[in-house]
Amino acid sequence: MAEITQPMSSFIYYADIFGVIVFALSGALLAGRYRLDPFGVMVLAAVTAVGGGTIRDIILGAPVFWTVQTEYIVVIFFTSILTILLIREPKLVSRRFMHIADAFGLALFAVLGTNKALDYGQPILIAIIMGTITAVAGGMIRDIICNRIPLILREEIYATAALLGATLFVAFKYIGFSEVLAGTLAMAGALTLRLAGIYWKVSLPAFKFDDELNG
Repeated sequence: MAEITQPMSSFIYYADIFGVIVFALSGALLAGRYRLDPFGVMVLAAVTAVGGGTIRDIILGAPVFWTVQTEYIVVIFFTSILTILLIREPKLVSRRFMHIADAFGLALFAVLGTNKALDYGQPILIAIIMGTITAVAGGMIRDIICNRIPLILREEIYATAALLGATLFVAFKYIGFSEVLAGTLAMAGALTLRLAGIYWKVSLPAFKFDDELNG
């Protein structure tokens, strides 16, 4: 999530807010599946929405964005409350919907995290890594809290999609595309790959180790 430290297009800012909303929704819905209380819902929504950006800012030595721009906390709070009030039975929300909401956040944050790292003068490789961390770390924390193996460590196309989005953004900016166009195309690329992985159940090959080989 990109802290606004310099003039930034409205597109980037509102994309950032939208990303916070969809990641907070993803966390809140998972909290509902585990029947957490309202405080638990807000905690899970918050760590999902801001966990990656917080880690990124600490690594970059930047002010942690949500301590400077408190509207992010307000957005998370209201997203959590509305989820609790409007979705009375979380089990009615399909896993596919949760994955799609998460995919939108993944694509957005991969690009926005990369953009912030570039704004802080980081080299291309580090910017791509920061974009990937921004996109996936919040979901990792969410899954660990819920005692699940994080998506990034499973077979599904997840971190690969974030990596693609971050790389495309850098590439499009390098060849001269505007920030908005580069961001839009990069987000579309990451989202397409992630949704394709969900729809066709495409996955990376899993590493399997047979204990019998040591017998």
